[in-house]
Amino acid sequence: MIQRSDSGATVDTWAAAVRDAVSTLYTQSKTSKGTLDETAQDDLAQLFKANIRLDEILNSPGAKARHDRRNIIGAIRGYAEMLLEEDPGLPKRLRNTLITVLAAAKDEPSQTETAAQATAPLLRSDEPGVILAVDDLPENRELVSRLLQKTGHTVITAESGEEALELLDTMGVDVVLLDLVMPGIGGAEVLRRLKENERLRATPVVMISGQQDMDQIVGCIEAGADDYLLKPFNPVLLQARISAGIERKRWHDREELYREQLERREQFIRATFGRYLSDDIVDEILERPEGLELGGDLREVTIMMSDIRGFTSLVEHLPPQQVVKLLNRYLGRMTDIILEYGGTIDEFLGDAVLAVFGAPSRNDDDPDRAVSCALAMQAAMAEVNAANRDDDLPEVQMALALNTGSVVAGNIGSERRSKYGFVGHAMNVTSRIEDVAGPGEILISESTRDRLGQPYQFGESKALSVKGIEEELRVHAVLGAEK
Repeated sequence: MIQRSDSGATVDTWAAAVRDAVSTLYTQSKTSKGTLDETAQDDLAQLFKANIRLDEILNSPGAKARHDRRNIIGAIRGYAEMLLEEDPGLPKRLRNTLITVLAAAKDEPSQTETAAQATAPLLRSDEPGVILAVDDLPENRELVSRLLQKTGHTVITAESGEEALELLDTMGVDVVLLDLVMPGIGGAEVLRRLKENERLRATPVVMISGQQDMDQIVGCIEAGADDYLLKPFNPVLLQARISAGIERKRWHDREELYREQLERREQFIRATFGRYLSDDIVDEILERPEGLELGGDLREVTIMMSDIRGFTSLVEHLPPQQVVKLLNRYLGRMTDIILEYGGTIDEFLGDAVLAVFGAPSRNDDDPDRAVSCALAMQAAMAEVNAANRDDDLPEVQMALALNTGSVVAGNIGSERRSKYGFVGHAMNVTSRIEDVAGPGEILISESTRDRLGQPYQFGESKALSVKGIEEELRVHAVLGAEK
């Protein structure tokens, strides 16, 4: 039995034994050529062609030559196996010699190996895939293609690392069989580039080489290779490696599909609920498992209430479609501004808007952002009314009130129906201030003014005594930002 190693003498002895066995087969085949079908003749021609190349480099020195010898022996072994398996009508003498060739080309040939063991058939894959076979030797590409096509796989071949990278950029591949030693871009560089590519890095790679170099094997595995086969490889073992790679690729593809579906679903939820809730509340629901639980906590917030003054009398003679058009234009513009300044829209009540600054996300400048938002909303009314005039709709005027105080903020309602809302005395105070605000006016409470960090221009201040609230309310009209 010939033991393989990477020493030149042993490889040369092994290669010489293979060459001599094939030479005997070549001599015998001359008298049997007329009895062979076209496929068998082609396979024999490939086998003999490989043997000529083997003889040419038999005694060449160096690791590259040893690699090439093993490469060629792998092709000889493959064609011998196919001849024995696919052509049962081979003359007995050729069949026996082919078994001798196969035994010589085996990794560690056994003296008791039978013909059945030497030609164990490959079974069709339960889950065929697309395989990219990269090898600079044409007989190896042809051999791998035929072996894998017999098991149901689709095989794409590349004769260089450059061609392999081009194919990977344009085609979907389940497993890459990658020869390590090639001219130009070698297998190790192809592997590195593939694993650096976000789209391709999950593609399983089986490295194939005729060099039994442990450091090289470890280096490829560390670089991301899924497996490493030495030439000449056992076809059954190759099929097992490919099946395992396809299974890994299928799991990855399913995980990617699930992830994409989840992302699309989350985008749909955000887009859908975003029409009714602020982004902060949607984030609260989607990103925190407890976001949907009933209950709340005490927060200091700045509350905004606004509505259109005299709205009912303005629209009572308008058709429903025009009323909705006017409302949607007004509420749409106000919503954009509130969200731009980081407010949370609690609800729309007809033409009225209730918004809060400070929940669910809190900022130190919540009162300032609320006042700036109110000024921007009043400024935008000119734009809204210009559009109303163009559509023969009535012009409208808005009143705004701001108040800062403590509220309970959280999910309020029942298990079947709930909303993120706010409850507390400060809500009632804001409502009372909004009741007395005039068209085009912004009124803020004393508590809001005390917490402002930026300078503003103020108009008249006044004290209010309102029903249901014992203390006197002092409110201030905001005219604009201090210039």
